[in-house]
Amino acid sequence: MFKFLTNKDRNTSVEYLNLITDDYKIFLQFLKAKYPMFHNSNFFFRDLQFGIVKYLENKGTKIRFDDAEVLANKVGKFLEDNGIFIKVNKNAWKLNYPEFVIPVSVKS
Repeated sequence: MFKFLTNKDRNTSVEYLNLITDDYKIFLQFLKAKYPMFHNSNFFFRDLQFGIVKYLENKGTKIRFDDAEVLANKVGKFLEDNGIFIKVNKNAWKLNYPEFVIPVSVKS
């Protein structure tokens, strides 16, 4: 059963932000499984927003898209502050995450 974020418990959105930012590596792995995310690739705001919705649904919580938009702004800022996202424009970032480098196969 899903728990819905309502006007009464919007303060719990801080809990959801902490859930994502405390385990941001797991969150990024989740996003990588859903979206094409590679080191130095572009990642878009809407993908982050929908990724947050899916991630929280996976955790048993359903949120509205406008709440996910607020969270996406905060998570995006967190990832920028930690050097993982580099702002390209208001709707996109470049992913700076060497763990997501595509291995290059060398033909012999």
